[in-house]
Amino acid sequence: MEWLTAPFEVTFVQRALWAGMLVSAICAPAGTWVVLRGMAFLGDAMSHGLLPGVALAALLGGNLMVGAVVSAVVMTAGVTALGRTPRISQDTGIGLLFVGMLSLGVIIVSRSESFAVDLTGFLFGDVLAVRERDLLVLAVALLVALAVSVLGHRAFLALAFDARKATTLGLRPRLAHALLLGLLGLAIVASFHIVGTLLVLGLLIAPPAAALPWARSVRGVMALAALLGALATFGGLLLSWHLSTAAGATVAALAVAFFFLSHALSGLRHRHTTRRDPAPTPAPAPTPASVPAVD
Repeated sequence: MEWLTAPFEVTFVQRALWAGMLVSAICAPAGTWVVLRGMAFLGDAMSHGLLPGVALAALLGGNLMVGAVVSAVVMTAGVTALGRTPRISQDTGIGLLFVGMLSLGVIIVSRSESFAVDLTGFLFGDVLAVRERDLLVLAVALLVALAVSVLGHRAFLALAFDARKATTLGLRPRLAHALLLGLLGLAIVASFHIVGTLLVLGLLIAPPAAALPWARSVRGVMALAALLGALATFGGLLLSWHLSTAAGATVAALAVAFFFLSHALSGLRHRHTTRRDPAPTPAPAPTPASVPAVD
């Protein structure tokens, strides 16, 4: 029992656990829509697109969170604008913005003689360095994410399954898409300094994807995703403490492992159900003698 509780008797590990649980709750709503709409590439592009703002803020001695917010707004506006251009596919526009923003960030970093920007911290985060102020920021971000998710649920749902239906219902799919991008940006900005941009997708995509085979509603996917993210945080911190591994990477790796375990168990359940309840044998085709005569 001490093996389970000893790490969490340390104050900074306790803060890391709370931070990971808050991040999981923030990422669950956005990640669910990302998974349902097949927008994983967009999530990856958004996370890497934060680099220019973060790098510039670090070089100017500003707040990294403010720089990340500015980059997220630029990415959201760019994706929304390019999405309305009929001659450019959405994937092409996202790819161009991804490369452009990442390149700009590297250029900004390379202009620094001392390379003051900690790229390792940006890419991989430092969940064990969470402060009480960071927990407050995450709590506020969670409230905003929940408010946007509740208010935009109907529009997001229609947009995820039939954009034309959303237009027919007067739900303004373009505005809903922009709000969804904002929700995604909020989740990434709130999470990048905890688990890093390269690992944020682990908590953004893996828990909802793992929850998908077991939940019966979109809200169910979100709730189960938040729970799985919290379990990944607890297990990842526990393993990293005893195995002396990187905490953020261990949390993200465990979240991905949950995804593969979930789908493996789902496959076994499907096979068991198929064997227990085999499909009914189709009735044999009627013979000529059994076909009634037609007058």
